[in-house]
Amino acid sequence: MAAATKVIDRLKVGASPPAPGGTLPLTFFDVPWLFTGPVERVFFYPYAHTAEHFFAAHLLPSLVSSLSATLHAFYPLLGRVRPCPDGGDGGYEFFCSADGGEAVELTVAESSDNFDELSGGGPRDVARLYALVPQLPRPEADGSFALAAAQVTVFPARGVAVGVSIHHVACDDSSYMHFVKTWAARCREAISGADAVPVPPPPPPFLDRGVVADPEGLAARTLDEMRQLPANGPPPPPPAPTGPPPKLVIASFALTRDRIDGLKRRVAAMVAAGADGGTGRVHCSAFTVACALAWACLARAGGGGGGEERPRAHLLFSVECRRRLAPPIPQEYLGNCLRPCFVEVGAAELHGGDGVAAAAAAIGASVAGLDGGVLDGAGGWFHKILSLVPERPMSLGGSPRYGVYETDFGLGRPAKVELVSIDKTPGTVSLAEGRDADAHAAGVEIGVVLPEAEMARFSSCFADALEELCD
Repeated sequence: MAAATKVIDRLKVGASPPAPGGTLPLTFFDVPWLFTGPVERVFFYPYAHTAEHFFAAHLLPSLVSSLSATLHAFYPLLGRVRPCPDGGDGGYEFFCSADGGEAVELTVAESSDNFDELSGGGPRDVARLYALVPQLPRPEADGSFALAAAQVTVFPARGVAVGVSIHHVACDDSSYMHFVKTWAARCREAISGADAVPVPPPPPPFLDRGVVADPEGLAARTLDEMRQLPANGPPPPPPAPTGPPPKLVIASFALTRDRIDGLKRRVAAMVAAGADGGTGRVHCSAFTVACALAWACLARAGGGGGGEERPRAHLLFSVECRRRLAPPIPQEYLGNCLRPCFVEVGAAELHGGDGVAAAAAAIGASVAGLDGGVLDGAGGWFHKILSLVPERPMSLGGSPRYGVYETDFGLGRPAKVELVSIDKTPGTVSLAEGRDADAHAAGVEIGVVLPEAEMARFSSCFADALEELCD
């Protein structure tokens, strides 16, 4: 941790009442995330009290007791992923013991860092944010590993930061936010007391993984392909730069609703005029234009998107499939339910004056293509993702649909939410809904992690693009 942040305590928080425990299988949606890492977010809240007030008053005890109650319902997050004792299908399973001994580590910390700066939108050293992010325990010798950790950091008289890390193999962002919002709702209820008007927490998670059919054995096949990688080697990554690594900074860029509507009109007009190569139409949603704008700006800033050695620019993003499956599965399903979407355009198009329109047309076509079958080509997803690694694709994390700014622990709406883990993969951009409390007026917030020089270019490109496209 940074010197500005000191650990006060490390609490082991179990489920209350005790969780039932048991084992659950990994589905073919989970297996590709097995050897990745956690999704890490930090939620910032103003808090005008002293550290002593935070520890002595009922805020910290409420955070602990509400986390314990939440873990009862989300008990798979209490446990770990382990190799199947019998070497069964998939090779790995979720395991949570039923003896009440499982616990999630909650780190309690105090920071003297600048809360207002950290919770702002300007460029900040991403390493400072990692002082607020809980680290998952190291894997055990048998290959098993824990799935979740949390951290609460108080900035005396300034604010509180709540950090949550959940390994991606356990769940996607939809389930991640379902867990965090349930914890927040229970904490809000505990702080408000009996006199407050009760607000029901989100519905409980749906734990039956049997709803994810796998008649073609994709889970076992994907794991076999992953095991072959050490022998054959994955595609070579981009060449490592010489010299010390540049300092990475994280920054946010706001697209207001008015800007989004203007971008949609402008992109639709450009596409109708033939900027997309002649189709004359595009699926032009807020997601489409925000993603297209970020992709074009990232390419022009030098953070990915082709060049002389890469004539094609690539984008990789995930689509949530719960409602798209046949039959659909409950939105509260706890686990991964994502499929990758692959988009490519000519690098020259992306760098050109109509780059945003070209990107929007390609993204819209990819989304529209899902109507033909959301699981089409599932057997080739893993290899296609690997084949794109040398191409340095832009990838996306988060979504405006998940409502991260609705996460209220009893301290009101967050002042800022950061998806810190986007720094793990170069060229990854985060999306969230805008911070405006009016859902109808809220736009889209774009988060970017880049070296300082590239961030300055991205910021300039972003401002120029808005001026050109929205005038």
